[in-house]
Amino acid sequence: MRSFVRAAVTLMLTAGAVLATGAGAQAGTSDTQDAQDTYAGCRSGYVCIYPGASWNGNRPEATYYRYGVYNLNNQIGTHRVFNNQTGGATVQLCTGYDGVGCGEKIAPWSYRDVNLTPINSIRLAP
Repeated sequence: MRSFVRAAVTLMLTAGAVLATGAGAQAGTSDTQDAQDTYAGCRSGYVCIYPGASWNGNRPEATYYRYGVYNLNNQIGTHRVFNNQTGGATVQLCTGYDGVGCGEKIAPWSYRDVNLTPINSIRLAP
């Protein structure tokens, strides 16, 4: 019986070591994947707004992640809006607060340089 218990414990420790090694390797892959999916400082899954019609040295001034409507404040003049969402998710620019008066959808992995002065909210949708 003791031999069986020893063998079982050895098997569990070996399996744990293999899983831990696998998890570490996966974490490294995940970190690499995140770095690859970040573009111009905008992480994968996000919508990012940059000041001016540029990537602003890869520093967005605002980032949005969850689906829904976000009211904008003090966004005046031309800004770059980059949709780095995944799975076909879109973003719309809206002239009214709370997602009213939304324009055309901006597809994933694309950007627009737009005058945000008349834009009061944005809508992220799947």
